[in-house]
Amino acid sequence: MPELIYPFHDRELLVTACGQLCLHRKRINVSTVLAGQKIGIKEVDDGIWLVSFMHYDLGYFDLAQKTLQPLDNPFGTRLSPIS
Repeated sequence: MPELIYPFHDRELLVTACGQLCLHRKRINVSTVLAGQKIGIKEVDDGIWLVSFMHYDLGYFDLAQKTLQPLDNPFGTRLSPIS
């Protein structure tokens, strides 16, 4: 897999083995599923950050809550209506 880069984000961070991001001396819980992966973060409002992995926006966090608030599942199943 090629190295992940996030040119439209403010920073790139590595998710720790325990599934956390370290930003401004605070630890934000993300997911152990992403352990060892590089993610991109972009500040969208004062203290509110968008978290992205590859081409997918995963959710938002603020430094006060220190947990990721997920968006709808970008990998979810897509069901077509039954006629």
